[in-house]
Amino acid sequence: MNGCNNIRFTLSLLILMLIPLALSGQQERKYIRKGNRLYEKQKYSGSETQYHRAEGIDKQIPDATFNVADALYKQGKYSEAAEKFVAAEDSYDEPQMKADAYYNLGNSLLKDNKFKESIDAYIKSLLIDPDNIEAKYNLAYARDQLKKQQEQEQQKQNQDKKDQQDQDKKDQQDQDKKDQQDKQKQDQQDKKQDQNNENGQDQQNKNQGDDKNNKGQQEQNENRENEKPGQQQQGMSKQDAARLLDALSANEKEVQEKVNKNKMSQAKVRIEKNW
Repeated sequence: MNGCNNIRFTLSLLILMLIPLALSGQQERKYIRKGNRLYEKQKYSGSETQYHRAEGIDKQIPDATFNVADALYKQGKYSEAAEKFVAAEDSYDEPQMKADAYYNLGNSLLKDNKFKESIDAYIKSLLIDPDNIEAKYNLAYARDQLKKQQEQEQQKQNQDKKDQQDQDKKDQQDQDKKDQQDKQKQDQQDKKQDQNNENGQDQQNKNQGDDKNNKGQQEQNENRENEKPGQQQQGMSKQDAARLLDALSANEKEVQEKVNKNKMSQAKVRIEKNW
């Protein structure tokens, strides 16, 4: 009896433990159903909220995460949707569910213009489900878009390189022009300096010449001052000296007579009176 009682007690414990799990599963499915109804009415934000509630109850059930990703995708939140599809794929054990998660992941990445990553996702989906025609089509489209993207990037790189070369050429031309202007300015300054030096040398030479002339004139004057009175008359005969003295005496007499005559004339000057 005791053994039977123990078995019953153990079964009771197991039943009590399974009841919360069943209730949580029912609650999680309830939120998912609510979310699905809102999703069908294109109320994607509201459906996302319900899916998040289901995801919060039991994260071991990947359907809630997968549906959250779908709702995010419909709202144009492609980066967030991609993260959720990756999480859902990691949680799924069924191959087909993994294939679907990879396919939706590829769509999210494609919408986000991440073409290389979307190609990888489509390939993983097709490895599991090779009959997925939409995955094949999207894979081809993603490859075409990637090629165009790479061509555009190459064109942009070429244009950037050309623009940089043109800018370098312009900078070099500007530098050459500046160097030429600096050279011309320096040449003008050098020429002006040479002219100033030349004028200064000419003025110095002129001053030296003037000094030399002044010195010569001074020496000449000094020589004249140093001459004796008799030296100027050197070589004059006694007869010539006598005539010179007579001439000076005669001139002096004549000058004296003119002075006296002028005095007489001045004395005869009429002075008018006021009547």
